[in-house]
Amino acid sequence: MNKPRKSGALVIAVIALLGAGKLKAQSTSALNWPRITRDARPWTRWWWMGSAVDSAGITGELKALSAAGFGGVEVTSIYGVRGAESKFVSYLSPRWVALLGHASTQAHRLGMGVDIPPGSGWRMGGPRVPPADANASLRIVIDSSRRGETTYTADIRNSGDDVKRPAPGGEGMAIDVLSRAATERYLQDFAAHTRELPRGAVGSYFHDSFEYTGNASPELFDFFSARRGYDLRSELRALAGRGDTDHVARVKSDYRQTLDEMLLENFMQPLSAWAHRRGSLMRQQAHGSPGNILDFYASSDIPETEIFGPLGGPDANPLINKFASSAAHLQGRPLASAESFTWLGEHFSATLNDVRQAADQLFLAGINHLVYHGTAYSPHDAAWPGWLFYASAEFNSRNALWRDLPTLNRYVTRVQSVLQAGHSDNDVLLYWPVWDSWHDAAGLRMDMRVHTPTWLVNKPVGAIAEILWSKGFAFDYVSDRLLASRVQVQGAHLRAGTATYATIVVPSSEHMPPETLHRLIALARAGATVLFVERLPHDVPGLSSLAERRAALEVAKSSISFGASDGSGIGRAVVGRGRIMVGCTVESLLASAGVHRDALADHAGLRFVRQRRANGHQYFVAHAGATMLDEWIALPLGSVSAAIMDPMTGRIGLARVRQRGNGREVRLELEPGSSVILRVFDTSASGSPWTYFHNAQPALALRGTWSVEFIDGGPVLPQSFRSDSLVSFTQRGDDDADRFAGTARYTLTFDAPDGARAHVLDLGRVAESARVRLNGKELGTRVAHPFTLLAGPLRHRGNVLEIDVTNLSANRIRDLDRRAVPWRVFNDINYVGIDYKPFDASAWPVRPSGLLGPVTLRVVAPN
Repeated sequence: MNKPRKSGALVIAVIALLGAGKLKAQSTSALNWPRITRDARPWTRWWWMGSAVDSAGITGELKALSAAGFGGVEVTSIYGVRGAESKFVSYLSPRWVALLGHASTQAHRLGMGVDIPPGSGWRMGGPRVPPADANASLRIVIDSSRRGETTYTADIRNSGDDVKRPAPGGEGMAIDVLSRAATERYLQDFAAHTRELPRGAVGSYFHDSFEYTGNASPELFDFFSARRGYDLRSELRALAGRGDTDHVARVKSDYRQTLDEMLLENFMQPLSAWAHRRGSLMRQQAHGSPGNILDFYASSDIPETEIFGPLGGPDANPLINKFASSAAHLQGRPLASAESFTWLGEHFSATLNDVRQAADQLFLAGINHLVYHGTAYSPHDAAWPGWLFYASAEFNSRNALWRDLPTLNRYVTRVQSVLQAGHSDNDVLLYWPVWDSWHDAAGLRMDMRVHTPTWLVNKPVGAIAEILWSKGFAFDYVSDRLLASRVQVQGAHLRAGTATYATIVVPSSEHMPPETLHRLIALARAGATVLFVERLPHDVPGLSSLAERRAALEVAKSSISFGASDGSGIGRAVVGRGRIMVGCTVESLLASAGVHRDALADHAGLRFVRQRRANGHQYFVAHAGATMLDEWIALPLGSVSAAIMDPMTGRIGLARVRQRGNGREVRLELEPGSSVILRVFDTSASGSPWTYFHNAQPALALRGTWSVEFIDGGPVLPQSFRSDSLVSFTQRGDDDADRFAGTARYTLTFDAPDGARAHVLDLGRVAESARVRLNGKELGTRVAHPFTLLAGPLRHRGNVLEIDVTNLSANRIRDLDRRAVPWRVFNDINYVGIDYKPFDASAWPVRPSGLLGPVTLRVVAPN
């Protein structure tokens, strides 16, 4: 990946879906898609299994990935495949480096980028990590004597962490990520082994989520003493959880703060600096770490979150994903990334509609750069389904969904091109009080994971984040460090990076450093509005210099003089040019401060993310409701005109806008499951009008005899058939159809009573994607809800409808397992299911496949 262009770069071209489905430029006007870069296209994680790759295979797979719409790959070398040992290439060997160089050269020729992690598998480490640099853990030994005396000693030893899922030649101990010396020695060794790579061959280095279990370092006690001012060895009893609960929690808070500082200063920041010296960027996943993940995300060039598991589950929470996008916004980073679709469903069961809905959730959380998880390199002569990684959604050319994946990738590309061209336009900075999480007497190391994130959702800040999200108050999280280093006052607003905010909200916080409260007061004096929910902070965190810091906190609190209540229950204090308020609920505080909800939040089913553009605003809007939405929606004050852009089809047009009171409204017409880009201009825009439609007549079911022909897929093509009704082609008693994965063509000839009028073709239920032609004309491809297409005037007699429907590969995998075909031939974890138990599809029911309908035609009229 090249260095990302700056957000807000001038639009220079427009793309549209033309001809064979390529993204091409057309004449410029006020209604343009932004230019397409490699970063605007989705990327994919590219697993080199055993690094058993060759130059021809690399070139072929990169061409296939490029043709499918991917803008780059993240090359990750992992464990190998049984029977392919003779083809393994030792990790970081001269041959491996040469193959990576070839991949980089070929990718750049295709307009793609290449990222790599500085290590195989995940967890940095390997065979050349000396024992002194190994990841370490703290063990507290409690010894009770016969006289009743108890002593505590500390033992720091190897944590036992090795590189996880390593490639051949990459096996070994994980490094001590709390040690700067260990980090630098490791990176120097990695640089020496890859010195033949030209500068810029790697666009970004990538560090995966923190799965190091170590909680200490030989440097811990000295670092702790220097930062906290007392010897942690004198508090081993408290660190072991013995004694007064508050005292124990304070010692552990200091310990956790120290781990945070060691990770940031000894690992995160050196890692980014090392990447920069090599002419590359740093893409960092901070979740899973025991530190302040908001600051850790902010330390990288491209903060990256992830979703893990099906939508709606505890591991796919948009409020967690917003930590990465918040860091990007406050640091002025143009890209906020996501490892996308890990375990979105069981193997070969996730549909392109599932992928699209998950992508939309990430976009709504402020993410604008998706990295699919992922694609395993597989030699062309490997038996179907080829080589596979155990946790990926199988985005490869062997999977049946690959046929229509380019349509989904064009959708993602269009959305990302728009989001990367805008600036965050969130109203609220939500302070994240990490200290209240760290002040906990239970446990020792505390990890901030995407999996079951009780560290957020069970805290007052999580409750407020949920209110802001559901009520339409656009927000970013902010930490103590970012408040101190990035947030400034501009007039009555707050500014950080390219983002501007109306206020800071501080949730009910038990603990806050006095420096943070002083900083909030200083921002208010400069003109900002600061809102405290329920109360000012009660106490300071930690044990270090406790009396002095408590006194400093009280001095800061006493400097705020709240006036007499006006009956609203909100305390108000004028502080310099700004103000501080305290109230019982965040909604009453925001209303009192004049921070308004966006009008889109008032419409059931709508979710949105709003951005600023040089000449107005833009929204990505997704409709999650169950019924058609056709409503007028208030626009931001000062808006003059608006345009609607459909990222699934590429259609663009000027929206209908009307005056309403002191402002203007725009008409939105959205089917369930659909999404659009809404561009709002503060001047009059020119261009063709957007076409709205309403039903003029009831839907007409298309009846007749369907001819069904299997045109692509395997293991064999089933026999063609004819049917007067639409049912799953797996319900016909044909064993070949029951195990088929691929494409079936449905053809129907029908008459149209109102042929001269416009129509909407509704395919009903599709299992799982469809390409549609009508009278020899391509109408489009549908990979997600809604499965509707606009059709022009029809013939009164003899209209020919052709629908190519592609199913999933689930039934074919089921067949392999029912016949005990040994296709799971991978080392390490081999192949497990979403429950991390050995994968076996033999008991699966046959999955419905094909065109299930009903297929209907609606006569519509422009409205």
